[in-house]
Amino acid sequence: MSQTRSNAPSPHRDGVAVARAAFVTHGRVEVIGDALERMRAVAARCGVEIVADGTPDIVVVLGGDGTMLRALQRWLGTGVPCLGVNYGRVGFLTSVGGDELETGLEAAFAGRYSVLDLPTLAGDAGSEPLVAVNDIVLTSAAAGRMAMLEWGVDGQSLGELGCDGVIAATPTGSTAYNLSAGGPVLVPGADSYVVTFVSPHSLHARSMVLGRPHTVAFRNVSADVPVQAIVDGHVASVLDPGGRVEVRLGDAPAALARLAGTSFFTRYLEEFTH
Repeated sequence: MSQTRSNAPSPHRDGVAVARAAFVTHGRVEVIGDALERMRAVAARCGVEIVADGTPDIVVVLGGDGTMLRALQRWLGTGVPCLGVNYGRVGFLTSVGGDELETGLEAAFAGRYSVLDLPTLAGDAGSEPLVAVNDIVLTSAAAGRMAMLEWGVDGQSLGELGCDGVIAATPTGSTAYNLSAGGPVLVPGADSYVVTFVSPHSLHARSMVLGRPHTVAFRNVSADVPVQAIVDGHVASVLDPGGRVEVRLGDAPAALARLAGTSFFTRYLEEFTH
């Protein structure tokens, strides 16, 4: 089950001057207001063409982290970076505040940004492949009932554990559900992922950080409790008793654009230390 992988993405690269840009928004006009018109005006001043198809140089995302995840998934593996303008609640993946849209986009269109290639997760549940930017979560599909999961790494069983579920999270996703469940924060750029059990029926369950060579497998050994596989917040498949899923780091990275002067650590300080 173990495979040695050496094709880890280069974590950082420089931005380029933008000639073509696409945009994604969550569509809630009452939240973004006139942001689309403001973005189009900046693009016109900077000589940037707004495109709806083809391959853009950058994707401008007007929204919060959910909209960012949707955009990162859509352009996954293309190398096209996504730049977030925060019109959400947290906006951990965004780089520009809504009130800084003009100055932020002018800097981005001039190429004054860097690109962070984010590790992703690839899962195999025996049907369609699962690909996640944030996390793959297995959780009991029967309300109020605990699931029993057997788990192991690289073919070595690590036993069975009763729990509400388990999270496999990328560094990007480590600050989401994983953090709420008591898991550690992984720094972006780390070529690793973390496994954290949710409400384990054990005093000894601990998170485990795994690297690119490692594959973790989970099997639903419950007698009669189905388990949902949730990818980046959306139900992707259901594991009946006996069902199995394998998870590893994916081959295709997601490309996140960051303006100069913004970083994971500045957002971490803003969001988690107050």
